[in-house]
This record gives sequence, C-alpha cells and structure tokens, in this order.
Amino acid sequence: MTSAGQRCVLMGDPRHFSVKGGANPHTRTRWGTRRQVDRESAIRQWHGLHDTLVDLGIQVFVVPPDSDWPGSVYPANAGYALDVDAPMPARDRRFYLANLLPTRAGEKAQYRIALAEAGISPLVIDERFRFEGEADFFPAGDVHLLTHGRVQEQRFVPTWGIPPWKRVYGFRTDVGVEPTLHSAIGDRPILRIPLTLEAHYHGDTVLCAFGPGRNHLLAYREGIEAEAWSALQDHFGDHLIALSMDDAQRYAANSFTYSTCTDSLLVMPDGVSQRLKDQIRERGVTPIVVDVSEFLKKGGGSVKCMIGDLGIAASARASEIR
Repeated sequence: MTSAGQRCVLMGDPRHFSVKGGANPHTRTRWGTRRQVDRESAIRQWHGLHDTLVDLGIQVFVVPPDSDWPGSVYPANAGYALDVDAPMPARDRRFYLANLLPTRAGEKAQYRIALAEAGISPLVIDERFRFEGEADFFPAGDVHLLTHGRVQEQRFVPTWGIPPWKRVYGFRTDVGVEPTLHSAIGDRPILRIPLTLEAHYHGDTVLCAFGPGRNHLLAYREGIEAEAWSALQDHFGDHLIALSMDDAQRYAANSFTYSTCTDSLLVMPDGVSQRLKDQIRERGVTPIVVDVSEFLKKGGGSVKCMIGDLGIAASARASEIR
C-alpha cells in the first residue's frame, strides 16, 4: 500500500471456469474441440494469485460467479479505468466498460456488480466499436498504447491439410474506437500497435509496461507489425526489452506491474526464463512468479488477463470469495 492510497483490482470467481465459446487458439485442440479445464487446479492457482496480491497490500474485489459466463475470470477485458496511478476516491474514478465479443457480452452485468462493490459507477463506450478494455488499451510511460487487429466473425473454414479445416479467430479491438478513447484521455498521445498473431489476440499478451512510471516495456517483436515495432523502439529506446519466442509463448508480457513508495514489482507467470527475470531486476524491478498455467493452456489468459486494474483509491472495502 502506498502512502497515497491502496491499489484496487478485479478478479473473477473461478468456480465455473470452463471453455464455453472457444474464442482463441488456446481454447481448442488442433481438431477444433474445446479443451477441458482441470477445475481443481484452476481454483488452486487462482487462489495462489489472489493471495499473492493480497500479501502485497492490494485490495481485491471479486466478480461474482455465473455458470453462463465463465470468461469473467479474465476481468482485464471488463473495461479500462482512467488515471490508474493517480489516487482518487472510488466515486470519482472513471471506468469505461468494454464491448466484448458476443460469446462474452453477458459478462457486463457481472462486472457492474463488482464495480458497484468497489464504489465505481461505470461509463460506456459507443457500441458500434468492438473494444476489449485494458487488454488492448493501457498506459506506457508518457503515452497510451492501443493494440488492434481485424475483427472477424469467428468460424471454421476449409483448408488443405489434416484436419481439413481451421478456425478463424481474428482480434478483439477495432481501431475505429481510437477517437472515442482520445476524447476520454485528453491530450495524452496514443500509439497504435497492429497485432499479427491470433495466439496473441490482445495487446497485453505481447506488450507490458512496467516499473516506476511504467517507463519500461516488454515487447514481442513477432506479435506486432514491423512499422509499429520501429515506433516502439524509437519511443522507448533502452527501456524496451525484446521477448524471446519461448518467453512470449509463456505470456511473459501478460504480467501485472505494481509500484509502491519503496518497491517496484512485476507479477509474472511461472516458467519465464531466468534471463528475462535478470533483465527485469537490472531495471530495479523485482519479478514475482505465480503459476496460472491452467488459465493460459485452456483459456488463453495469464496473470494480467486475470486482473482488472481499478487504480489507487483513497479507501476501499474488502471483498472475498465466500
């Protein structure tokens, strides 16, 4: 906890976690069938992440469970909060709900309940634009990064090979939402980053701003277009750490940054390389690893996907799974 207030986050109750829509490449086998979740392991891993955050002094508000909407275990998609590093009363916090893909659209009602518990009255984004919250729109140093790609109807299409079909997944945020986001954040610049790999369908799986002021950046070169990579290199310079393919596939970029008055931490998925952890330490940031592999292997989300950042509040009420 900082002297100015306490970091508050959302996490989604995992008791109904399953693959329902199968809406990203991690959720299905090569034959297109949905993967089966080991619910006991998932719940144990969820509590491991939850307890890690609580031990760090972070306030966790829990999205209530609903068997119809198992994707709510990934509340980074709930929306985005403005000025997350500026302490303010919850009633003054501006939080914009996301416009999720159809198989997850019903999660909005659950997120509203959790936000009300946190004392936040959410706002909405123009529903003409697909937009999946802070998973694709987040601060990095003195800019915001907006990651996007072609939004398509998810479907199976015929192809040569075995099996003789493939599933088209597409991406989750329409670049057309940018003017709406600009009107919310004011004069702060936005860097548009087109995504290229369906397995990294959200920006927070290829990019992670971390450290004091979020001035450092983990980035996976193969996951974004070449011109955008050059723009990131120009802007962040030596503050950019290029991820290896192995670390990127372990969703190293899907990490949660947390700084206090005395420490700067990065909560990361277990299994990232020692080399990467050393590079992070060299920048004065302490990596903390947590095993959430069931959520990545079966649902396509890791540490950051499981955390929705509500910013720093002057006060907050506790919320735990009952």
